[in-house]
Amino acid sequence: MPVIFITDFLIFLLLFGSIAFFLYARKQEHLTAPWKEIKKQPLAMSSAVILSFFIIFGLLDSAHFHPRIETDEKSENVYSNEILSVLDLLLKDLRLKTEKTYSAPLASYSFSKELIELEDGKKIRDYPRLLYGGANLDNPKTDSTSDIIKRISLGFLYGLLISSVIILLIIFSLSKVRNEKFIITLKKCLSKNLETNWMSIFITMSILFIVIAVIYHLSQNYHVFGTDKVGQDVLYQALKSIRTGLVIGTLTTLVMLPFAIAMGLMAGYFRGWVDDVIQYLYTTLNSIPGVLLIAASILLLQVYISNHANDFNSIEQRADLRLLFLCIILGITSWTGLCRLLRAETLKLREIDYVQAAKAFGVSNYKVMLQHLLPNVMHIVMISIVLDFSGLVLAEAVLSYINIGVDPSMYSWGNMINSARLEMAREPIVWWSLTAAFIFMFILVLAANLFSDAVRDAFDPRLREF
Repeated sequence: MPVIFITDFLIFLLLFGSIAFFLYARKQEHLTAPWKEIKKQPLAMSSAVILSFFIIFGLLDSAHFHPRIETDEKSENVYSNEILSVLDLLLKDLRLKTEKTYSAPLASYSFSKELIELEDGKKIRDYPRLLYGGANLDNPKTDSTSDIIKRISLGFLYGLLISSVIILLIIFSLSKVRNEKFIITLKKCLSKNLETNWMSIFITMSILFIVIAVIYHLSQNYHVFGTDKVGQDVLYQALKSIRTGLVIGTLTTLVMLPFAIAMGLMAGYFRGWVDDVIQYLYTTLNSIPGVLLIAASILLLQVYISNHANDFNSIEQRADLRLLFLCIILGITSWTGLCRLLRAETLKLREIDYVQAAKAFGVSNYKVMLQHLLPNVMHIVMISIVLDFSGLVLAEAVLSYINIGVDPSMYSWGNMINSARLEMAREPIVWWSLTAAFIFMFILVLAANLFSDAVRDAFDPRLREF
């Protein structure tokens, strides 16, 4: 039975909106020209491939449902109260293979010593075997290294094979579209003679598929990033946290854009008292410490949820509402920077001849803003969107670290880092939860920053080559 959270609806609405904009932009030369420049840049294409993988994981984790319970009566469909996603089904082994407590990455024994009773009744204090980590080995102390190397080798070969097949299919499709022989298209892709830098895409895809295949083969019998305090796989937590990071980065932008665009255009175009009111508004908002405003809003939401507990059917719905509320608060507090930029650009554009001509012909103010000003400031909007994304992902981690971010029951890199505070104080140190969150966050933010640099260079008129 499908379950649609508010954030799920907004995510897929944003996806369909992006597809619609893509179809529209294909017919507009002034919109396609910057993207053609982006497609030629190797770093931009490599970053786009990495971001696409993150987006796929996020979308799979946004399709929620109640799983069906198998019963003897075939005529009735009985559904569980548990809410899962498509990603949970794909990661079923990682989700269900829980240990007793901490275990190190690729370990076969528990991280802490316990009192173990031997077959002869004697009790010793030693590291117990894990339930799933290295369970296929008779003697992990001697066989684990060779087994890990074997699985890495198999994963490398499978990843190389899968990526090779997908690359060949892409080249075959390109040859059909271009109406030329396969070998000619292959040579053009390798020599970078096409509009898109396919070589960078193919190399990045191959690396990603190899890494995924290696991790998959290792995860069949090991915990690649170890387990946490309650024995849950850390790799599963890191993958589930992708959706939270993407939601924070995208939905916050969706909330911010209407305020920033409308206020910026109105302030720059109308000037006078309208400009004074809008400047007073965002100056006042900037004077309020953002962290305190977010903390106060989250506390108000928690009070509301506590007083209206019957309105929420599950913990997941409460956590989703808090995530949406956090996106709204971040959007309200982050629109002022873009608004200032748009105001300054609009003040310049309103004096240009084509705007003055439109006003002389009696075109209404709102049509002037929509048809003449808005298209000419979209490059600033695009640059701000991609630049702010990585900052918002990092903001979630910081806010969750100080307990005013997403709900503690929701998977996020910020919650993983927050829980790692006490783990880092242990002796010996439990380092893998922090490391896993850092690696995934670092890759996403780095890819977003590299891609945003390419978008900025392509859309900025001052840097564009004619």
